Amino acid sequence: MSSASEIQTSQPASDGDGDLRSRIAGRRWYHTIDLAPGVETPGWFDCRSVAPRVLPDSCDGLRCLDIATFDGFWAFEMERRGASEVIAIDILDESKWDWPAATNPVHREAIEDRKGGGDGFVIASERLGSRVERLDQSIYELDPDVHGRFDVVYLGSLLLHLRDPLRALDRVREVCAGRLIVVDAISLVLTLTVPTPVANLDGIGRPYWWKPNVRGLRQMVSVSGFELESGPARFRMPVGRGFPPVPLRRESIATRQAGEMLFASRFGEPHAYAIARPIR
Repeated sequence: MSSASEIQTSQPASDGDGDLRSRIAGRRWYHTIDLAPGVETPGWFDCRSVAPRVLPDSCDGLRCLDIATFDGFWAFEMERRGASEVIAIDILDESKWDWPAATNPVHREAIEDRKGGGDGFVIASERLGSRVERLDQSIYELDPDVHGRFDVVYLGSLLLHLRDPLRALDRVREVCAGRLIVVDAISLVLTLTVPTPVANLDGIGRPYWWKPNVRGLRQMVSVSGFELESGPARFRMPVGRGFPPVPLRRESIATRQAGEMLFASRFGEPHAYAIARPIR
């Protein structure tokens, strides 16, 4: 199903590995993706060991949606597992993200540089010969009359960046006919110390809004009209070769943000995943 926001459906690339390596080196990557034997993208995160834990072993015949696809790892992975159709959505114009009122220009430039206009998806899609259809759309725009309904919806590392995650989950419920897989960052401190659903609220200078404890993530999914099948289960999202090195210095623990970066660089970023179905 296509719309006016469609980006492309790519064909296999004809360039050799040398040119591929040059294209990979020419940008920053969010996802670690295997593009050829011995050739992988230097992602900020490496989700390859996480995929078997959260995705169905087979997506044969399933219509799948990847929300906030970025470089496309999860969309390509569902396609590789046999999905009959995969739609991937993302907002390519960073000005349309949920930026705080007082945005720090340094943060905006850094995130825009990492996003790179979405061309990481294009490079990977071409090389993999993917048929994934990418749409330049927001999670808030999901509409069953436009996009149809999906057997599997993957929602990864996005609730953190949304001003209104519950409204977003409402839109997801409308297009989810089967299983929702939510993977998102959590506050490990709040998870270990607070027995009720809570979340840290940031929203200062950058589009990082809510970081709940595990109970908070469960509550967000449940009150949005989903019945949990499993989880939320804690795990550490492995960082990739593109994750910035964080030296062990006093300033590395001077703020919560700096401390979290240091922890993630050493041990992986605290996340949780949940699998749920919409309540009809």
